Amino acid sequence: MTHIPGIHHVTAICGNAQANVDFYTGVLQQRLVKKTVNFDAPDTYHLYYGDHVGSPGTILTFFPFAGAAPGRAGPGMASAYAYSVPVAAFDEWLDRAGALEDRVRVVERFDARVLTLHDADGAPVELVEDDGVTASGGGFHSVTLWERDIAPTARLLTDVFGYVEAGHETSDGVERLRLKAPGDAVGNVVDIICSNAVVQARSGAGTIHHVAFRARNDAEQLAWIDRLATAGHRTTPVIDRQYFKAIYFREPGGVLFEIATDNPGFAVDEPVETLGQALMLPAQHEPLRAQLERVLPRLRVA
Repeated sequence: MTHIPGIHHVTAICGNAQANVDFYTGVLQQRLVKKTVNFDAPDTYHLYYGDHVGSPGTILTFFPFAGAAPGRAGPGMASAYAYSVPVAAFDEWLDRAGALEDRVRVVERFDARVLTLHDADGAPVELVEDDGVTASGGGFHSVTLWERDIAPTARLLTDVFGYVEAGHETSDGVERLRLKAPGDAVGNVVDIICSNAVVQARSGAGTIHHVAFRARNDAEQLAWIDRLATAGHRTTPVIDRQYFKAIYFREPGGVLFEIATDNPGFAVDEPVETLGQALMLPAQHEPLRAQLERVLPRLRVA
């Protein structure tokens, strides 16, 4: 183990569950790979989107809270997630975006075009023109962390996680440092920004809850606990999330980080062919199935 390969998943908060499903399976063309519940609050869904098998680096998850107040990204939060789009498909996405939104926002970032869409809760969903991909596979390009001070978080990612600097630019009052994990894993880019705008961050619908990075297996994850402790970052104990094991800690700027194992994956409790169709419950909540199925809204998948 020398470095973190890249992002495992990103978890966000949304409001209406059906509107969320409509956007990510319909507009974004992601697959709903797991329909389960928040293990800590089982009367709420936990929805997972990704590629066909739910590969690490493609997974975006949501806690839907009906009636949740809108949140606001700001310092101390992850502020955006970005998907890679093949160069040949980018103009097609521009055309689709024009039919979806009144104003289409495209910027150039590190010599690549970036298109921003907005989901049902107004969260920014970035599509990055990426000459390193040839097919739209649902994988992440990057995640953006909004910090008051870039340096402490950058030191964690470089000195501990093994990322290397891949670019630095300032535009419209926003300083952006790009870091990249060695190798070619999906979602191996992290951008850290610092803005001169005065914004009060607020968790809520349309904001990111945490960012999870990859550990290839259980042994690597345990080694990361020791390595982070040596660097002064105390993690939680290992928590079994059924589809991966997880540890959590706050990075220096306040963003909640997770390190999640690649194994056992999302086909551990249902076949790949039917991923996301049935409500899957962990063993501790299976006795509540009848009650939960009455409480949780029925979802239609595009």
